[in-house]
Amino acid sequence: MRLWHEQLLTKLPRQQLLGQHRECCALRGNGWGKQHATVNYVFHHSPYMLYLYHIKVMNEMKRRGYCPDAQWEEPYYRGKSCPPFLEQDFNKTNDHPDHPIYPEHDEKYLQECIENLREKGICL
Repeated sequence: MRLWHEQLLTKLPRQQLLGQHRECCALRGNGWGKQHATVNYVFHHSPYMLYLYHIKVMNEMKRRGYCPDAQWEEPYYRGKSCPPFLEQDFNKTNDHPDHPIYPEHDEKYLQECIENLREKGICL
């Protein structure tokens, strides 16, 4: 599990981009709050930030001709087997960044992601 640095979204190969969409869906759904070393930082922020990140992923998918389920564009949607978030679950005022969405997505994390892709044989 990994959320790629958002600067890489437009450069990710098909498999990684579609995997990122699945990852976002899982994290927004029943995976919300389930600990995983690579993505624990996500749970220290409002779910709204994950929604904003997921929108960036879906916009890149659409740019490439993919058609993600439009239900995921609804901020409170969490999938078919999970009740929606409530508005009070979102902290839109304190956690409404421009770029990067997650402060953890700094230059060091960008290099970490590039190296991770390189280990998979993907050179950007």
